[in-house]
Amino acid sequence: MPATPIDRFARLIAPAGWQAVDFISDLHLQAGEPETFEALARYLRSPKPQRGDALFILGDLFEVWIGDDVLSAHASTSADPMFWRACASALHTFSTHTRVYFLHGNRDFLLGPAALAACGMQGLADPTVLTFQGQRWLLSHGDELCLADTDYMRFRAQVRTPEWQRDFLAQPLAQREGIARDMRAQSEARKRSTGHDQSLWADVDTDAARDWLQQAQAHTLIHGHTHRPAAHALGDDGLQRVVLSDWDLSATPPRAEVLRLDAQGLRRLPLAS
Repeated sequence: MPATPIDRFARLIAPAGWQAVDFISDLHLQAGEPETFEALARYLRSPKPQRGDALFILGDLFEVWIGDDVLSAHASTSADPMFWRACASALHTFSTHTRVYFLHGNRDFLLGPAALAACGMQGLADPTVLTFQGQRWLLSHGDELCLADTDYMRFRAQVRTPEWQRDFLAQPLAQREGIARDMRAQSEARKRSTGHDQSLWADVDTDAARDWLQQAQAHTLIHGHTHRPAAHALGDDGLQRVVLSDWDLSATPPRAEVLRLDAQGLRRLPLAS
């Protein structure tokens, strides 16, 4: 029997008791920006009425992830193991009463089973169809749909192979750190070449997003990656994509936001104050 369109995508059916779910992405947590971690920690400590029944992290939780062994590294290394362990501890404590789901981003695609367990997170495939409140919602980090960014798409195809990841993770931690620094420097150089003008960055391809939604039999794609929080109509048939905010507490004004989905629909909850 031929597969129906939705069979292409992973699926998650929300338990009947869920009333609300929260989505975040692109926190880019790093030791050098403790304010962002503190904003996350405040959310994780919030009482039940102020949070959803589940938290979905749609990629780039961390600025960079060079292997799960950073969690057990010695404090004398430059991998900031104490910071990573603090992040994992806060998330794991939260997961004891609220489910946490994680979908890889372009910065933390190497986050593996040991880190997922340490953070109390359940991994999701990209994309995943969430069935909640009687509707299907398509979840993705979003980078796979930025087809116009051909340099990145070539890079993504390379680093997502098991062979590349095996060879990278086999290198000493210090060497991996150096490679990650070089990659980040190249990324910053690309941003500087556009004057940090986000309108010049490659965005999600409309036709590709529509194709995903039609195959998934969903009306809304929720994603991050582009740092352009907004709702974008994808035609006159009701299909749309909703972009999550990145988090940057040092920006003016500071940014930190949860997207909540409940019976009333989608709404944005600022957390920067």
